[in-house]
Amino acid sequence: MNIRLENVGIAVRDLEEAIAFFTDLGLAVVGRDTVSGDWTDTAVGLDGNHAKIAMLETPDGHGRLELFEYIHPEAIETAPTRPNEIGMHRVAFSVPDIDQALEIAARHGCYPLRGVATYKDIYKLTYLRGPSGILVMIAEELKKN
Repeated sequence: MNIRLENVGIAVRDLEEAIAFFTDLGLAVVGRDTVSGDWTDTAVGLDGNHAKIAMLETPDGHGRLELFEYIHPEAIETAPTRPNEIGMHRVAFSVPDIDQALEIAARHGCYPLRGVATYKDIYKLTYLRGPSGILVMIAEELKKN
């Protein structure tokens, strides 16, 4: 079977806020829509499914995020995921300059959970809370292959 990752889907509280955050980090919006109807009810498994969606893509074209803001059924607030919880964990991005990425994140009110760490002189990395409490890892490769 030839399989590839299509995208990672994330439900957000405020679609415009999430788009602003991820586009400032360097992703590009490649599509937007509002979806509803029988096909979405069937695919998602929710009756009356109605959502605003946006597809974002990394500059290299290899990574995509699908963000969706539910109109119906009403979105359910949950406590933000912690790094050690089972289930959907985080979305991670390589950045050319972690300090610049952190400045961008701070403009959106998003800061590292604890600080920036260095892994074996290979990466500088950190986890931060993005919009809607999304865990986002950003990493700068120190030793280029």
